[in-house]
Amino acid sequence: PGSVSAAFREYLRHLGLQDFPCGLGSWVGHRGGTAVGHGTGLPLPPLSPCPQNKSCLHGRGSPRAEPAGPGEAVPLGEESPEALLELLRDPHSPWALPPDCSPQDRLLREVAVLAPELLHGSRVFQVLKSLRMVDKGVQEVDEGLLQFQQLEELILSANHISRVTSANLPRTLKVLELCCNAVGDLQDLCAQPPPELQHLGLGYNRLCGPSQDKHLTADFWPNLVSLDLSFNSLTDLLGLVSQLSTLQKLRVLVLQGNPLALIPTYRGFLLDSLPKLSILDDIHIWPEERQQFHGLARQPELVRSEARVVVSIGEMKGLPDPEAFQLLEVGPEAPVITYSYCVTYEF
Repeated sequence: PGSVSAAFREYLRHLGLQDFPCGLGSWVGHRGGTAVGHGTGLPLPPLSPCPQNKSCLHGRGSPRAEPAGPGEAVPLGEESPEALLELLRDPHSPWALPPDCSPQDRLLREVAVLAPELLHGSRVFQVLKSLRMVDKGVQEVDEGLLQFQQLEELILSANHISRVTSANLPRTLKVLELCCNAVGDLQDLCAQPPPELQHLGLGYNRLCGPSQDKHLTADFWPNLVSLDLSFNSLTDLLGLVSQLSTLQKLRVLVLQGNPLALIPTYRGFLLDSLPKLSILDDIHIWPEERQQFHGLARQPELVRSEARVVVSIGEMKGLPDPEAFQLLEVGPEAPVITYSYCVTYEF
């Protein structure tokens, strides 16, 4: 419980891949098991019915199911692949997937119609190139992920992951998204990182201090194009930039929400220090803006690790009304009432 593998098994169970109109039930009759070749790890593109009344999974080396040919009657109680697919795709069908379902849901359901034998046993791991397990209570990235030998995209946002053992990540990964977790240390992730990774998402985690900067270099991520470190607790802008400058392929960087983003010269210093960046904090970098900050990278003394914060209080509730004090009798015997307040700001 709590592992990616366990969450995936539970996800498959709820998807109902063995239930009508999917699976190898009586509704497919003699066509069940007629697909040739079985997923040897080849990618499966979006599915659609083939011409000549044949349904197939398009793509080199992909499986092909052979339904009844033209003019052949479908036996009573059985359904053609086209009819079964229509039950999945027609929005008025009781078996249709909800409109907001993920492409992963749709792919697996349609594979379960066209080539259901692919989803039996370990062969299901060869079908997916993208795995999305969002808000599934995942706590551990376990070695079961290595069964996904063709996986290129892994989305594990909004879970409870505090550490990632890179040895359990498929070497084929190009996208790793860990937004909204509890990752506070990158050491385990950088032990054996996927060599072809292009996007690393670590926004809304618990990264802090300069100790993490050393893990964000080309030694670990030679092909990184996009990096999201937003809304952590990173404070050392100079140290971080010195490490990020080794990422020669980096084009998209998100650092907003960190304390270092409060430094007055933050954006200008980054633009001049990382000349290959195209987008910073979701804002495109134009040549005019880069020219405006030209030379700022050679003036690190301007990058002060401090910021001025102005707090305006619009309304406070639960305090005694000062006008009520005026109603008290004024005289030598009148009571003296004193109120003291302590206001604390935490940044």
